Amino acid sequence: MTTTIAFIGLGNMGGGMAANLVKNGYAVRAFDLSEDALVKAEAAGATRSTGAADAVAGADAVVTMLPAGKHVEAVYTNEVFGAAKPGALFLDCSTIDVATARRVIEAAVAKGFEMVDAPVSGGIAAANGGTLTFMVGGEDAAFAKAKPILDAMGKAVIHAGGAGTGQGAKICNNMLLGATMVATCEAFAMAQKLGLDPQTFYDISSVSSGQSWSMTSYCPLPGVGPQTPADNDYQGGFAVALMLKDLKLATEAAASVNASVPMGNAAEALYQLLANKGEGGRDFSSIIKLLS
Repeated sequence: MTTTIAFIGLGNMGGGMAANLVKNGYAVRAFDLSEDALVKAEAAGATRSTGAADAVAGADAVVTMLPAGKHVEAVYTNEVFGAAKPGALFLDCSTIDVATARRVIEAAVAKGFEMVDAPVSGGIAAANGGTLTFMVGGEDAAFAKAKPILDAMGKAVIHAGGAGTGQGAKICNNMLLGATMVATCEAFAMAQKLGLDPQTFYDISSVSSGQSWSMTSYCPLPGVGPQTPADNDYQGGFAVALMLKDLKLATEAAASVNASVPMGNAAEALYQLLANKGEGGRDFSSIIKLLS
């Protein structure tokens, strides 16, 4: 019998994820506040729902991909919990704060449901291509049930630990990414001012101790290394606004556990400055424009 999945939140990431569930044989009931998103979901083979509760009713599993913790908590509290059938599995793939993730999972478990937090890494292209990485928090039994669904949308599904650890892994990873990209941009900008050709500097550092993913897979300069958003005037990819959101989540989480993150704090401040200049929609590698 075909597994039915309610998918709530069909934005840039969620739309591709829902389409890959359809491609892998799941029956998807889709809901989003955007008419355009619903039209695209229908074109990909999903069934349109009139609301979140309508999508959830009778579904075997619920996947949510929403902007922030307040949206996740509201949807589960006001829509999902009351409409879900007994035994339904919940997977929240949003990137939100750890405290809210744990609170929603605790509420789900108290009502007899199983739930995981499963934020993603990989961006829009990976969402469309089904090659996302999922960092999953939750009990072993819930993870085992969630894994086949996540496998249909990604290339790697890793159990991070108990409730909230998926979110913890995601924000720590993205804090590292944000800080590394800033350092990479600083180095390229400085190298040029010292008279080095960017490609030459890339050829040296990409095989030396300064090598990083930000350099060799996502070089912030056009015409250097593999094709990246830098080659398209920093359009597409991972927006500055989204990086800033993740850095804020990371520094807030750090403060809550008294962790020292000076590089994370510095990266947040720089991306905030870039966003304040109206560049929130450009790819996060465009931070090089601020440092050149």
